[in-house]
Order: sequence, then C-alpha cells, then structure tokens
Amino acid sequence: MTRKFAIIDLFAGPGGLGEGFSRAGRASDAGMKIHLSVEMDDHAIQTLRLRAFLRSFDEFPQEYYNALNKGAPFPDWSELYPSNWKLAEQEARQRVLGGDGVFEELAVELDHTREAHGGNTILIGGPPCQAYSLAGRSRNKGKADYVPEQDERHYLYREYVRILDRLNPAAFVMENVKGMLSSKVDGGGIFSRVLDDLEASGDGYRLLPLAQPTPEDGSRAEARSFLIRAEDHGVPQARHRVIILGIRKDIAAGLDLDGPILGEPQPPVTVGEAITGMWQLRSGLSRQDSVYSWHHAVREQALAIANASEIPDDVQAIARAIASANDLPHHRSSGWKGEKSKMPDHLQAWFSDDRLRTTLQHETRGHIPEDLGRYMYSAAYTHVFKKAPKLIEFPEFLQPKHKNRSSGDFADRFRTQAAGKPSTTVTSHISKDGHYFIHPDPKQCRALTVREAARLQTFPDNYWFCGPRTKQYHQVGNAVPPYLAHQIATAVMRLLS
Repeated sequence: MTRKFAIIDLFAGPGGLGEGFSRAGRASDAGMKIHLSVEMDDHAIQTLRLRAFLRSFDEFPQEYYNALNKGAPFPDWSELYPSNWKLAEQEARQRVLGGDGVFEELAVELDHTREAHGGNTILIGGPPCQAYSLAGRSRNKGKADYVPEQDERHYLYREYVRILDRLNPAAFVMENVKGMLSSKVDGGGIFSRVLDDLEASGDGYRLLPLAQPTPEDGSRAEARSFLIRAEDHGVPQARHRVIILGIRKDIAAGLDLDGPILGEPQPPVTVGEAITGMWQLRSGLSRQDSVYSWHHAVREQALAIANASEIPDDVQAIARAIASANDLPHHRSSGWKGEKSKMPDHLQAWFSDDRLRTTLQHETRGHIPEDLGRYMYSAAYTHVFKKAPKLIEFPEFLQPKHKNRSSGDFADRFRTQAAGKPSTTVTSHISKDGHYFIHPDPKQCRALTVREAARLQTFPDNYWFCGPRTKQYHQVGNAVPPYLAHQIATAVMRLLS
C-alpha cells in the first residue's frame, strides 16, 4: 500500500522548501502533499497562496499562462475557480508564529492532521535567522542597548519545536543559517540547545546530517556535519546552510544509514550556465532615463575607464570595445523567453515549462551614471581576473564618496558574480541595492534581475513572486533553494519508504 505524507511547512517564506517537497511528491510513488503552510509576511503569503492554488490542479490552468505570456493581470481566481482557491486559502495561512493564540489555533489543525494521516506526516521549515546570521550579529554589536537574551528571534525555533512536539511526525527538516553553529546566548551555544530540544520532542528523534556520513554507533553527529554546501548539490550558488533531518526513533531504528543521505557531491553549476540565454538587458538611469541617455552614459563611463592609466590593460580593452560597440542593449525588460541556457539537462528540465512563452520578472533597476561605471569596471575586472575586485582595487575616480569606504564593511561593496563559478550567497539584502549582485556581462552595466536571482536560487521559471519588485527580491533571497529541497525530499521519501 502506498503511503501518503502530509507536509506542514512553518516559516514558509515564498515556498522554497515546499516547492521541492511538492515536486518530489508528484514524482514519487509515495505521495507527499503540502497540507499547511504558515508565513507572516504580507507578500510572501500571496506568493505561497498562489502556488498552493496552482498545485491544486493536475496541470496549471491555462488562464495562468494567458496572463503570464501576455503580461496581463491575473484574473480573480476566487471567482474563476472558487473551490481550488478555497483550498489554497486553507493551505497557506498568514500567521505570526509565537503570536497570541496562534499555537492554540494551529494545535487544532495539527491534531486533525494526525487523526487523518496517523504517523504519515513531515514537518519542514526554517525559523527566522536574523539573530543567528553573522551579518545580523555584526549589526547587533553596534547597538549599545542590544541584549541577546532579550531578542525574541533567538527563541523562535521553540515555536517550531512546540509544533514538532504536538505533531510527532515521522520526520522533520529544519533549515537555518551557518551562524547558528556559533551563536551564543547566556554564555552558551544556541545550537546545542536546539539539537537537545529537537531530539527530545514527541516520541524522540534521531538527528541526521544530510551531506556527511551518519555516525555508525548511533551517537549524535558533530555540529558542523549538519552544514550543507548547496553548490555541491547542483545549485549554482555558494550557499552554506545548517539543515537538520530528524527521523522519529521508532522509524530510525530500522534504517540502514550507509554513506551521506544526499549522496556524493555533484559537479558545480556556474552563474554563466544558469543565466546565459536570458535576454540581454540594459539597466536604467535613476533620472531622465531613455535608451539614448543610457547609451551616452555608458560610453562616457567606458571612455573614462579606457583612458585611465592605473587600470589593467585587458580591462581597458573591454572598456574601449564597449565605448565603440553598436550592439549595446536597448530594453530594460524582456517579453521574450530567450535562448536555451547552457546548464545541465537535468537542471534545464527543472527550470523549464513549455507552456511559458516569456521570461517572468526579468526587469532591471535604475542606477546613477557613476554606478554604471563601477558595474562596468567590476564586471570587466572579474572577466579578466576571474575574481571580483575589492573596493581598494577600483580607480580613484570610481571610488564612492562614503567616509568609511576604506573599512572592512565596504571592501566588497561592488561585487560581480563571476560567470565561471557558482554565485555568492543570494540574500534578502539584494532587495536594497544591486551592488553585491552585479551581472557578469560588462556591457549590461546592471544588477541581477529578480528572475536571474531566482535562477541562482533554483526557482522554476514559472514561479511568480507577488508584490513590488523590492519585495520580490526579498522573497527570493530568503528562500531555501527548491532544487536542493527536492533532493532532500527525495532522500526523506527513500528513508521513510
């Protein structure tokens, strides 16, 4: 008899983990279906609910593609498909975990889920990480009145644990930032507390690393064993995250855990492979933008770089070519699907959708003329030296006017994502400016678009992010890469089956 697993997704964001588990469930004999997703953000919940609605069909409705391919607004789904939309509203709930009465409300739902599915449930999710992240801790140190013990974000993982304890699922997956390994509260490491709480929840759990061998003697794995390098698993991004797999002890006792659960590392996928083939775009100008004014500004910046004596010869050559080029991009967004990318076939199949005739959310931001020069120089330098220049390696006339530009915080202020490597970690900071996520083509003088960032995060090309553009970037940067989640889900299904 085929087992059907109900998935509960907490702190779901735009649905990266859920997308991976859902697609694994559709592809396997043993089914997995999202039963409940919980998220607090106004825009992420819209994205989550739309995706839940689409997954309620065997095939996405044609009206979805009609809107996407024509660049038109979505119809009122609640009127067009009321029963499917109601299911989506029941699945994707906007709630603040830890808020008054929220656990009590969800507990009723969890009890119903246990009654309906028995032990065939899986809990997934990633509690918010700002208090654990290295960048967040650095910011907090600068606050005179910051007291870690009073930061509720340190303890949001306990909401995950409360639900784990109540649901007592067959398995759980919890994701968080690498900084959780070294974060301290009350003089002690937070990670050991997290592991203790997870291990003792419900009927008890065996905590397993996914990318490292499981200890043969049944002991707990070392803390760093729970760290996963996404670039080792087909994700075109150097994203290092703590991911804990828990299997209920009565199930774990009968498992043969030989070798890494996720299998051996895969060849790296590069930025170039992931985004090559997408339509070339120009950035915009913050003021008085037009094709002519942008081309003029780009050529002006290119000539300045080409004529500066302190710039390496090969970088100057690229700038001279741009200054005289007749094929500078004209468009800031693309209604075309573009050419086939150079990525491996299995990733091509993961991203592509034959019913999609356009590239979604592939639109550029506006920049000041000086930033066009900085982006051009950074991309050209990266092309020549295969690494992005530090700020100190920029010529003086391209240096920003910040008083603290020489501090360590600004050393990587402008960073091109090298075409021949996986990208650096895509984070929610991409929503604020694009300086750290510069496109590798010097001619385009721009930051990555939402869709390019989504590619690096391995969201399928038909995945629509709701809200204004800054919120779309924020959602992309906060998510678990769905392709990695898919591999985790497949491994979990293999263990539970």
